[in-house]
Amino acid sequence: MNAEKICQSCGRIIEWRKKWENCWDEIRYCSTRCRKSKPGVLDLQLEETILKLVGQRVHKATICPNEAARLLFPGDEWRNHMERTRRAARRLVATGQIDILQKGQIVDPSTAKGPIRLRKTTSER
Repeated sequence: MNAEKICQSCGRIIEWRKKWENCWDEIRYCSTRCRKSKPGVLDLQLEETILKLVGQRVHKATICPNEAARLLFPGDEWRNHMERTRRAARRLVATGQIDILQKGQIVDPSTAKGPIRLRKTTSER
């Protein structure tokens, strides 16, 4: 089996496929949908907002992803951008900048379902 890869769009683990055997080194996205929705300026703003919010918290304190979405999107518009916010969080996990938690435990961002919390990565893994 080949080395694990993370999708540059959604931040999930890319599952190796036989058809990619000869071009595995070139694969950057897990699907056609992710290849078509590459991270843009808004996605980078979400990442920066998440990092700013977790950086303002005390050691091991967490934030809810909707806090970042609420800062960037007025009124109830933030609800429409929650999946985009979760994608930004998964990309930050892939770069080792934050952790995603559920019930106080670090979880795999590729498989986490339901409510999540975000915190700055701690050195004690």
